[in-house]
Amino acid sequence: MKINPIGIQAINSYKNQTRPVNNTKTNPSFADQIEISSQAKEMQETSTYANERAERVQKLKEEIQSGNYKVDARQVAEDMLKYYRR
Repeated sequence: MKINPIGIQAINSYKNQTRPVNNTKTNPSFADQIEISSQAKEMQETSTYANERAERVQKLKEEIQSGNYKVDARQVAEDMLKYYRR
């Protein structure tokens, strides 16, 4: 006996309804980018604090090595009082 599949097509109804898929492969670029604002650029140019500090430290090192560095005791005492009075 042979059984013919009559009317059984409803079982796989989704198989016949496949949608076309676009297989166009685009390679999106995932490169990181950084932008510095104009204000930040201006701050970098005008910030001379690091340079001034480096010069001051170098000057102090030279004075200490040559033996010409003198401690201002009054200034040290005033700064200590300010620190401890807080």
